[in-house]
This record gives sequence, structure tokens and C-alpha cells, in this order.
Amino acid sequence: MELNYKEIVPETMKLISDEEFKLIRDLVYEKVGINLTDQKKALVTGRLQKVLRDKNFKSFADYYNFIINDKTGEALSELVDKISTNHTFFGREYEHFDYFQKVVLPELVQKKLKKNERDLRIWSAGCSTGEEPYTLVILMKEYFGNEYHKWDAGVLATDISTVALSKAIAGIYDKNRLHNFDTKLREKYFIKNNDTYIIKDEIKREVTFKRFNLMNDIFPFKKPFDVIFCRNVMIYFDTETRMQLINKFYNILDNGGYFFIGHSETIDRRYTKFKYIMPAAYKKE
Repeated sequence: MELNYKEIVPETMKLISDEEFKLIRDLVYEKVGINLTDQKKALVTGRLQKVLRDKNFKSFADYYNFIINDKTGEALSELVDKISTNHTFFGREYEHFDYFQKVVLPELVQKKLKKNERDLRIWSAGCSTGEEPYTLVILMKEYFGNEYHKWDAGVLATDISTVALSKAIAGIYDKNRLHNFDTKLREKYFIKNNDTYIIKDEIKREVTFKRFNLMNDIFPFKKPFDVIFCRNVMIYFDTETRMQLINKFYNILDNGGYFFIGHSETIDRRYTKFKYIMPAAYKKE
């Protein structure tokens, strides 16, 4: 999940007061951890104009009151969708995927077989529109070949944005989203339809998409994960929120598990037990 703060608010739009912005900013921070600084006031104003107009809210304060009184949580979900932009593509930061296939998978397979186990638990946290988890399944399919069916693999993919998740579940992508993706893999695992590519069902059914808030106090998973990808999500959190989340990821990883973040993100290793492996890649030992 990524935010784009480059919008400019036209003069004809309704303005948001400092008090109203603080209400919305604090609500977003409390619920989903996104840190909306004062510089993002124009973004919030512009992104929410259509909501105010469509729902006939007279002010941002009215809209705020509507959100906090909505027991279904749908209003909050819509707010998050409006202020977030999910932009990614197949093959983004491919060094991670290459390392996953050439180093992580062989290591995990050897480890599992020694324990007489055949399960791989992989989590794409902040999966956006699905490119990351689908790529991980494709790489596992390529690695295992005809042996893939003997493993309990697949990927759990979560995001806070219902809009992004709906696109991920559909699995339909513009050709520009695959311009950096391996041509052979694209031809093997996608169905071309004019200028779009549709992910094949054999890949779709290996990904479980769920809406999940990383700000939840407890991660309700029964077993630890072997690999967690959480890339280009934490860049929008403040330091305290980021460190709390990193510690939760550490605790839910199995010993020897891998943790991948975005290249624009960093981990202060003075305050974490993760071992640095390569740029934006860490290991729990």
C-alpha cells in the first residue's frame, strides 16, 4: 500500500480546517498507522472531495462523525481506500524474488525435509493489487516443477485496502504492469486478452487474499511463517509504529525465517534482533 502526495487541490474544492484535518489524521493514525503529516493536508482534501459530494456532507467534520459512528467499519475502509494509492508492478525490486528462488527456497526445503515436513508458510503483508504474491507462487511453481503438488505451499496475501484486494482477486493486469516480467513466465502463467493479462487459475488458487490491519495488537496466526514480505508499506509509518510492527513480524516468524522490506525502507538494527542479509532483506536467527 503506497501513498502518492503529489495532487494539487483546485480552488473550487471545499477546504478542510486545521481542526478537521487533525481529527481525520489522528483517526487514520490510530486505526491503520499511516502518518499524515501537515504536508499531506492537500492530499486529504483532494481525495475526499468526491465522498463529501456524493454523500452530501456539509463539512469534513460531518464526514468524520459519520465514520466514527459507523459500526460496520465500511466508512473507515472507504477512507483508507481514498487516501491510499496501490501502485506496483510485476518484477518490482526483483533482487528479492531472485534471492527467494535461488537461496531461500532451497534452504527452506532442506530444513523442512529434515523435519519430515512439507509445508511452506509465506505471507505477503501489504500485498496491494496482487503482483507480489502471484510472483511468489509462480517462482515456487518453477522451483518445484511437478513436485509442487506434494507441498502445502501457497501464499497468504493481506492488505488494508478493499479496492486493492478486489483487483488482486480479479487478477487482471494492464500490459504495462508486466513490462519488467520474464517473457517466458508471462506466456506460461498468464492469458493474454488484447492489452491485458489474466493470471491463470492454477496460480490464483494458490493465493489466499484477506483484508487485514497490520495495526492489530495481535497477529492471530496459529503457526509461524517461514517468509514474510512487507515491502513499501512501513515507509508511511512513524518510527515508533514501524518498530512495533517489525517486532510483531519478528515474533511471528519461525527461527531461520526471512523478512523482506522495500529498498526505500530501513530497519534500525540497534533495536531489533533481525540479522541483515542483503539490502532490505533480513533473517531471524
